[in-house]
Amino acid sequence: MTRDGRWRGGARVGGVLALVVAVLAVVGVLVLRGDEGDGGEEAAAEGARRFLNAWAADDLATAAGLTDDPEAARSLLESVRDNTRPERLEFALAGDPEPVEEDGERGGSTLAVPFTATFTLGGLGEWSYESTALMRPGDGEGWLVAWESALVHPELAGGQTLVLTTDEAERAPILAADGSPLAGPSTVWDVGVRPADLAEPAAAWAALEALDVGIDTEALADRVAAAEPDQVVAVVTLRDAVFQEHAPRLRAVPGLEFVEGTRQLALSARAVVGALDPESGAGVSGLQERYDEELSGGGSAAMMIADRASGAAVETLREWEGGEEGSPVRTTIDPATQAAAEAALDDAGREGAIVAVQPSTGHVLAAADWPADGFDRSLRGQLAPGSTFKVVTTAALLEGGATPDEVLGCPRTVTVDGQSFENQDEFELGPDTTLREAFTASCNTALIDHRDRFVPDTLTRTAEAFGIGAEWSVGAATFDGAVPVAESDNELAASLIGQARVQASPLVMASVAATVAEGAFRQPVLVPAAVDAPHRASAELSQGTFQALRSMMRETVTAGSASALAGVSGEPHGKTGTAEFTDEDGELSTNAWIIGFLGERDLAFAVVLEDGGSGGSDAGPVAADFLAGLTG
Repeated sequence: MTRDGRWRGGARVGGVLALVVAVLAVVGVLVLRGDEGDGGEEAAAEGARRFLNAWAADDLATAAGLTDDPEAARSLLESVRDNTRPERLEFALAGDPEPVEEDGERGGSTLAVPFTATFTLGGLGEWSYESTALMRPGDGEGWLVAWESALVHPELAGGQTLVLTTDEAERAPILAADGSPLAGPSTVWDVGVRPADLAEPAAAWAALEALDVGIDTEALADRVAAAEPDQVVAVVTLRDAVFQEHAPRLRAVPGLEFVEGTRQLALSARAVVGALDPESGAGVSGLQERYDEELSGGGSAAMMIADRASGAAVETLREWEGGEEGSPVRTTIDPATQAAAEAALDDAGREGAIVAVQPSTGHVLAAADWPADGFDRSLRGQLAPGSTFKVVTTAALLEGGATPDEVLGCPRTVTVDGQSFENQDEFELGPDTTLREAFTASCNTALIDHRDRFVPDTLTRTAEAFGIGAEWSVGAATFDGAVPVAESDNELAASLIGQARVQASPLVMASVAATVAEGAFRQPVLVPAAVDAPHRASAELSQGTFQALRSMMRETVTAGSASALAGVSGEPHGKTGTAEFTDEDGELSTNAWIIGFLGERDLAFAVVLEDGGSGGSDAGPVAADFLAGLTG
């Protein structure tokens, strides 16, 4: 109930076109002003209340049943709803019921109940007008609405309806650093099933499953069985490249139908750029969602009276002028670097990501994910970095006074409070192993055996020099890493090798490599115009520490676990990592990492492949392919 005697209903619908049919889910509550009258007036007002309350709630069958012509009433009310797509309907009584002079055609007593109608239209605000419901006594108790088109709007005649037309502003593009588009108009194919022609359902389901786009064919079969024979059941929209790859098999199945169309799609860095809702055109993920208002601008619209039979416009009731055109969003993505990263991941054919960062500026040069339209783990992945985190651990040792040639040893295993830690494949290097040798071979036990050099927050404080764990302003949603203070000796031991609660995204680990290359932390940036104050590291490392790390990362390529990069030009530096985790089935699996930078080029990178393999043998070759694609 509202204090001003108003009743309200609302609806959410999908669709951009004026004639899209949508189902509104609304709740309407009507409160009369409590007008005093002679019984007839009160009954007429009560009848109007019930009708308008049902209309506000989108219960159009009930509303139509409260008129003297239910079929005509429901038809027009549904037409107005579908063609105006209100987000909300609101009605308010505008005066007392008044007698209407007998007109011979209707006969009997008629009372006019004035009301105000307010349509809330998505993105346009409210549109209000005054109208009148003519009420007549029904055959039984209560009054009925004497149906006429003018009730819906006073200028509406028989055979007419209301239509909201929209002229959307052209959506501005998301751009790479050189101004080329990362998203734009692309050919797509809508795939559907016509039940009447589906002679071999099993063949259809097999062809659709072969697309490998997550179609639930069991649920689809149920939808097809419930559909009318000639009703095309929508299945999926495919990019042109995907459709053409599978077109021969799809076209060979009777009952599958295909319609070619155009839609704005991400052309590159697809998981990061994001997607648009196919109905509304609004951004629903990635940069498209984050910058939706800036990109979309404001279109124009008009509320029209139109002929129902022909659809021709009769009169314009209200116009909304368009706002400014959408503004492009420019990123730091370098098209050549992005293309090389995507090609390397495509060849690998495994879930993973590659991120490239410019050490001197922090600019994100590439953010590639596989699958390309999946989760943007490149920026938001929360993964144990494994031994790539030894860059941070080794930095802490160096800052504490260690030198690359200090002897640490590298036993096969180390036991901490009953928990055994070992090296990959249980290798050992012997008691004379130096820090440099332990780093290049990625020896876990060398570091864990010297955990007494660390207090619980040593890694947390050292990570701050790499910006890890702070809140970054990148111009996109990112996970900026976490290095919690160790709560036990076992947790400290695991944290030293990038396990336990230590987590990072590929972006964070690319930034770690970039920090070593530059000798200072430069916060990564993807959309410069959106970044007013990039994070500045709250701690610093000595230049001697950076020089030692560069030397060891180079030796890891020339004589260590990152030897997959040895044949790449540009003086690559690297550090591998293999991070263990428990998968959804409770089984132990690994993520394969490698990070690094090119000494002769302003570029740092991180590669991760999820669920299986090791940094040196799995992630290393993918990184080599990526770098070769840049320098070849």
